Amino acid sequence: MDKLRLFATAAFGVESVVARELKHLGYGDTHTDNGRIFFEGDFEAVCRTNLWLRSAERVHIVLSEFTATTFSDLFDATASIPWEDWLPKDAEFPVTGKCVKSVLMSISDCQSIIKKAIVERLKKVYKLETFPETGSRYHIDFSITKDKVTISLDTTGEGLHKRGYRSLGYEAPIKETLAAAMLMISRWTPGRHLIDPFCGSGTIPIEAALMAMNKAPGIDREFDCQEWSVIPKKIWYNALDEARDLIKPVNEITIQGFDINPEAISMANYHARQAGVSDIVHFQVRDMRDISSKAKYGFIITNPPYGQRLGEKKENSLLYRDMGKTFSKLPTWSYYIINADPDFEKHFGRKADKNRKLFNGGLLCYYYQYFGPKPE
Repeated sequence: MDKLRLFATAAFGVESVVARELKHLGYGDTHTDNGRIFFEGDFEAVCRTNLWLRSAERVHIVLSEFTATTFSDLFDATASIPWEDWLPKDAEFPVTGKCVKSVLMSISDCQSIIKKAIVERLKKVYKLETFPETGSRYHIDFSITKDKVTISLDTTGEGLHKRGYRSLGYEAPIKETLAAAMLMISRWTPGRHLIDPFCGSGTIPIEAALMAMNKAPGIDREFDCQEWSVIPKKIWYNALDEARDLIKPVNEITIQGFDINPEAISMANYHARQAGVSDIVHFQVRDMRDISSKAKYGFIITNPPYGQRLGEKKENSLLYRDMGKTFSKLPTWSYYIINADPDFEKHFGRKADKNRKLFNGGLLCYYYQYFGPKPE
């Protein structure tokens, strides 16, 4: 298929970052709607965007868009899609979706209707009464918003934040996709010093290291569509070869992660080895209050604690006050801090130059951005 209508999904507040990534990959004609960034491409685009998008959650192929106000409308329009062009007779095809401000508001009923319509269509084509669903997975997604239906295929499988390197659990981890988005919003570039003083299990520094190496974040994992018969294997091989060829060496360590917890640093070092970046990121047990650097014009990008219980809030307010004092000792640096405390700026002692709403694990946060002077 020469041209496909595609979309990448993104968390709230990250849509423009994903659009920028798509443009960088060569897919610049985008528009955004309800957390989906639409663009056009081919099967090569499916492979490349899954491998390269750092801040998106998934990549979908749009199969049909139509209006439905009755279950009959939904059934007929779904049955008119040429499913046999996509699904082999042994395909596993779960159906999931959402309904927002529509006449058809029962998600379970819509799932059943769409599944039945697909089965009835495939019965006629394959001359079968039942389908084993023992083959490759083709996850079918529907979205019904104000009676407009979009039916798509999820090409990704497990979300794009599943890079494959973070296998050890740690308290309140930040998703890899959000960490990458924070880095890109900051406009940090490899070669500029970067410190995360609350690095936890290492996600922000590791994502920065992957960017510094120009290593595709999806290169070490698998995707559902890799097993689809409709996408020639050669296209996947070419996309993977391109990603491997574009990895570049990094000779100087400018990325550091600190945490007061030795267990966290142990996990961070393990994850860095898993990601193949242990040579270009440095982790160390260190209290945030002891941070210093002789470098100029660096970046602090971090996700400090922000517990919601009363005792935690009081303790954190003192922590934020100390952050403000410590960071002020780096006058040429820029600071980018994600936090859920609406009084963060007051405790930190300085109003942010800019802030942005982001969600971290479903929790509304603000990304406070403090701009340092431009390098001479």
